[in-house]
Amino acid sequence: MGNHGSNLDDILAEDMHHWYNKFMKESPSGLITLFELKGMLGLRGMNENATSYVDQVFFTFDMDGDGYIDFVEYIAAISLMLKGEINQKLKWYFKLFDQDGNGKIDKDELETIFTAIQDITRNQDVTPEEIVSLIFEKIDINGEGELTLEEFIEGAKGHDDIMEMLKKMMDLTPVLIIIVQGIVV
Repeated sequence: MGNHGSNLDDILAEDMHHWYNKFMKESPSGLITLFELKGMLGLRGMNENATSYVDQVFFTFDMDGDGYIDFVEYIAAISLMLKGEINQKLKWYFKLFDQDGNGKIDKDELETIFTAIQDITRNQDVTPEEIVSLIFEKIDINGEGELTLEEFIEGAKGHDDIMEMLKKMMDLTPVLIIIVQGIVV
């Protein structure tokens, strides 16, 4: 992406009027569709895993489920990612990971998301299988092969290595900077 003179502090310092103007410039209708989001981020033509991940991110940000991200949802998403408390972020991660919406995450769901993230970020330091094995080894104490929201939050908070891995894997800062600046890499 390069250095465009912006970092998280600059983004956080933006006033609401400025955020609104940027949002409306990108989406004059006041609503962003999934297709428009992919265009804003330069993410068209991705493989199936990456497409699925971006779709899942969009749907977790589309809080009312109407198929659009409006300004309130946009600000809430950016605020959560940049300033959210750890419990809020972990709840959002869980919602993102729980692809079938059954209130539990399993190894396949996590592996699919982590594979998609790596397809987008090109960060291949650790395989998705290794990440998932570590998470379930340390957090899935009863060995069910599924994690509830409570197990996930308590387990992640109880293991610094898992928290660091999640923070690194789930860092959406580059995406948010693209959205805020309207720059496609």
